[in-house]
Order: sequence, then structure tokens, then C-alpha cells
Amino acid sequence: MIIAHYSFGKIVIDSRTYTSDVIIYPGRVDGKWWRKEGHRLQPEDLTGVVEAEPEAVVIGTGNLGLMKFPAETKTYLQSRGIEVHSARTGRAVDLFNTLQAKKRTVACLHLTC
Repeated sequence: MIIAHYSFGKIVIDSRTYTSDVIIYPGRVDGKWWRKEGHRLQPEDLTGVVEAEPEAVVIGTGNLGLMKFPAETKTYLQSRGIEVHSARTGRAVDLFNTLQAKKRTVACLHLTC
């Protein structure tokens, strides 16, 4: 899956446009992703991600980086042998497009703030 475009509140993945936060799994997109506490990513928000058994996860923290990605959530993923990358969503899109060509990668992307 290739992300062709990202701008505040909008992302185009394989020619389909999404306007809500997304999780990009190998072969499918969850176009209605939301977290238990909106702007704070917690381990329980990533159950499906861990079940997908990715080699790498890319977290997009929003256009301005306002979604919090606490250390305990990063540790939760790493303890399962998952390589973790996080950045503002614009940079996370680039990371995902690069990584997914090399390894099984999931992206969790906050599209707004």
C-alpha cells in the first residue's frame, strides 16, 4: 500500500481518500481508527496492530505532533519484538512508504492536530 498524499485531515492511500485517522495494515486500511483517550496513544489502542504481527510500526502523531505517544506504549510494542518509529504525520508517511517496501509494516496515523 502506498500513501500518495497527506495534508491536514486528509490522506490518500492506494487512490482512496480518508478523512479520519487510519491504521494501515498489510493489505487493508482501518479508516475509522480512534483511541480510548483521543490524543493519547495507549497499549489497548494497538491490540489489532500487535495481532497483525508487524516487523515495524510507524506512529504519526499529527500534523503538529499533538497526539501523545507515551514511553510505556512504545515499550509495549518493543517488548513484542516490533521496531517502532514515531514522527509528525507528514514525516511518518515518508517513513511508512520507505519501510513497507522492505518489511511488514503497520502505520497508525493521526491526521489532524
